[in-house]
Amino acid sequence: MKSRRIAIVCGGDSSEMLVSLKSAQGLYSFIDKTVYQVWIVVIQSGNWHVRLNEEKTMPVDKNDFSFINNGEKITFDFAWITIHGTPGEDGRLQGYFDLIGMPYSCCGVLSAAITFSKFTCNQYLKGFGVKVAESVLLRNGQNMSDTEVVDAVGLPCFIKCNVGGSSFGVTKVKKSEEIQIAIGRAFAEGSEVIIESFMNGTEVTCGCYKTKKGSHLFPVTEVVSQNEFFDYDAKYKGQVQEITPARIPDETRDRIQAITSLIYDILGCKGIIRADYIITNDGIKLLEVNTTPGMTATSFIPQQVAAANMKMCDVMDEIIEDCFQ
Repeated sequence: MKSRRIAIVCGGDSSEMLVSLKSAQGLYSFIDKTVYQVWIVVIQSGNWHVRLNEEKTMPVDKNDFSFINNGEKITFDFAWITIHGTPGEDGRLQGYFDLIGMPYSCCGVLSAAITFSKFTCNQYLKGFGVKVAESVLLRNGQNMSDTEVVDAVGLPCFIKCNVGGSSFGVTKVKKSEEIQIAIGRAFAEGSEVIIESFMNGTEVTCGCYKTKKGSHLFPVTEVVSQNEFFDYDAKYKGQVQEITPARIPDETRDRIQAITSLIYDILGCKGIIRADYIITNDGIKLLEVNTTPGMTATSFIPQQVAAANMKMCDVMDEIIEDCFQ
């Protein structure tokens, strides 16, 4: 007999919506459907609906996150959030689920809000000794001259949306005359822009989750982009080498895993996170923390789970059941 009713919640109101839908399909393929009753719930611009099949959907009652199927009211026991961007990665949806008493898969409101702002998260973690790039933040209506940017972070630098992902609106700036165009491109993705110094080195990423059963630190993945940086085409069009485990010394791997575990605890995370780094001559520097990482069949976390000789269905089961213990 199937037990809990699970909602895989995807969509969102950012450029990452299509990526989120792919993550939902990945999670749906991973989860053990002999144990759980599973539906995909799509949230976009106030339109919340459950996909019953390829052609039919039903609206979600936002009062209690339920829906009607063949005349029966269906309520969920658990929500697996896989929205990359607002409202699922910034804490808003988590607040809603807290209000209605719905357990969910990822960080709570505070952790999600902190990590959603790359600048806020990195500056906060910097206070705990985590190394990060030099950066400045621009909010909507603020501006910086080309000279001010160069003086603050140097060239080359990265200019990107502070509250976005999947490399939408990201520019690697090499010349001062490119700065204002890059700022405009980043503002087109959101109301805040982060301008960050370039970090030369090896890009890696490490996943982690913790439950009452213990801590799980995944093998580190090395990211070798065929492009100027790990941009959208590299992430989603195969223009990259993703090597798991990474070709790094064991002591470097251990240090990256230790930093990831520390970050998890400092932020009070829950469920699976992924932390991205650059290994530079000056040490291991954090790029950003992802609290709802991609979950397609080829995403980093499923790769790392497989490299750890684990199964995604078992990982999902442990995270779900941990909320009920």
